[in-house]
Amino acid sequence: MFAHLSAIVGAIVTSAFLYGAAAFAGPLIIWMVKKDTMPFVDDQAKEALNFNITFGIFAGVMWLLTIITLGIGVFITLPLMAIAGIVWLVFTIIAAVKANEGVAYRYPLTLRLVK
Repeated sequence: MFAHLSAIVGAIVTSAFLYGAAAFAGPLIIWMVKKDTMPFVDDQAKEALNFNITFGIFAGVMWLLTIITLGIGVFITLPLMAIAGIVWLVFTIIAAVKANEGVAYRYPLTLRLVK
C-alpha cells in the first residue's frame, strides 16, 4: 500500500503534482529495500514503479510536443495531461486500497519496464 501512496506523496512534495520526478522515487525505494524479503511488496512496488515511469514518459512526450509546436500544442496537451493526471490519481488510490486488502493490483496501460 505504501508503495502506491508514496507516489502521491512524492508528487506533492516536489510541487509537481501528478508528474513530479519523485513520483517514482517512493516506489523505487520501497522496492529496493523490500524486494528480497517480502514477495507481495516486491510485486506491488514494481507495479507502482512501472506505472509511474509510464506516466512520466507520457508527461515528457506531452511537454516535448508542446515545445516542438512552439506552444500551440498546449491546447491539446494541457487537457490531455489534466485527464491523465486524474486517471493517475484514481488508479493510484484504487491500487493502494487493493494492496491494503492483500489483492495484487495490475495497472492498465502500463509498460512493464522493471521486471
